[in-house]
Amino acid sequence: MKTPDIFYVEDDVDYAFFMQSAIQEVKSTLNLAIVEDGKEALLKLQNFAETKTKPQLILLDLNLPGLSGLDLLKFIKDIPYLKGIPVILFSTSDNPEDVKASIEFGANAYLTKPDGYENLLKCVHSVHEFWFNQHLRLN
Repeated sequence: MKTPDIFYVEDDVDYAFFMQSAIQEVKSTLNLAIVEDGKEALLKLQNFAETKTKPQLILLDLNLPGLSGLDLLKFIKDIPYLKGIPVILFSTSDNPEDVKASIEFGANAYLTKPDGYENLLKCVHSVHEFWFNQHLRLN
C-alpha cells in the first residue's frame, strides 16, 4: 500500500465517501486512506511507525468504534516517529470539553464537520491550503 498523504479515520461510510470526493476535487493527486474503526486505525498507525512511513496529515473522527479519536491521538503523540504528523480532530461534536481535551492531548486543530457538500468542499480546500501549501514542516 502506498503511504497516504491523508490518513482519515471515519466510521460513517457516507461521510467518508463525501470526504474522498471533496479531496479529489480539491487536489486529485492526493492519496487518501480511510479506515472505519479505531482498532484498525491503531494497527495501521503501528505499521507506519514500524515501516518508517507516514502520512502528511491525519484526520480523526472523535467517536469511533473500537478506540476513540482521543485514544488514537494519545497513541500518535506517544510514538516519537508519529508525533510530528499534524493531527486534526474532525467531528460532529462542537462540545467545548471535546475541543479542550483534543488540544490538551496534542491535536493540531479541531474542526466541526460542516453540513452539506459545498461546505465540506470549502473546509477541505482550507485544510489543504494550510497544511499542504502554507504550513512549514519540521520533519
